Amino acid sequence: MSQIEWTDQTWNPVVGCSIISPGCTNCYAMGMAKRLEAMHCHKYDGLTRQSGGRTVWTGEVRCIDAELEKPLHWKKPRMIFVNSMSDLFHEDVPYSFISKIWDIMWQTPQHTYQILTKRPDLMQRALNAMKLPMLHNIWLGVSVEGREYLNRIKILTSIPAKIRFVSFEPLLKSVGTPDLRGIDWVIVGGESGPNSRPIHKVWVEDIKLSCNRNGIAFFFKQWGGKNKKKTGRLLNGRTYDEMPPFNKNVKTLNFKKAVVG
Repeated sequence: MSQIEWTDQTWNPVVGCSIISPGCTNCYAMGMAKRLEAMHCHKYDGLTRQSGGRTVWTGEVRCIDAELEKPLHWKKPRMIFVNSMSDLFHEDVPYSFISKIWDIMWQTPQHTYQILTKRPDLMQRALNAMKLPMLHNIWLGVSVEGREYLNRIKILTSIPAKIRFVSFEPLLKSVGTPDLRGIDWVIVGGESGPNSRPIHKVWVEDIKLSCNRNGIAFFFKQWGGKNKKKTGRLLNGRTYDEMPPFNKNVKTLNFKKAVVG
């Protein structure tokens, strides 16, 4: 099971990644990959290196066929975060492997799959090229750490999906009150760990204001910091664990090629 508050289970048929923007600098997955390698979990061998006293990705990405069928053995419905240790739409993940993952998701309609990327342009390109069906149980999301990456949301909203979501985590800068039309769910969180960068309450409240205006489910994950348990996840005295409404009776959505200007 997962320790991530907004999902039940992680599934990692792809491991390894590369740094693409400031939100990647202290990515938990890099440190976790190093620890797993030290524990002789060999699929993580050589995926990280030391640089300036920090653990960073080497840039190598691996597709693990042996991991593909795991969801087939999970009979009870689960919320599944796909590739918490990578990015499904990394440029080094071949379309043929993405297609295999899609097939597993199609075979397991009892599960709900959450796919989060910092590369929505590559997601759009892949889905256009492969013409994969937008299954009812697939949620598509983007990570946004600051105002300069709000265009990721624009690209996401051009892609048909049953549920679209945005993870403002780690939130490193103000994004103001962003345009969230076409978004169903928003997650906000501060960075955690010894090198964590600060989050400011007004940044969180601005995003929540946009959610309120647009009727969007709001999930506040954490304040973060060096001790995330101590800082907790209360915002103005309460927790926010909202999830988007969704109807599992809807089977598929047709994927139509979308062009973003």
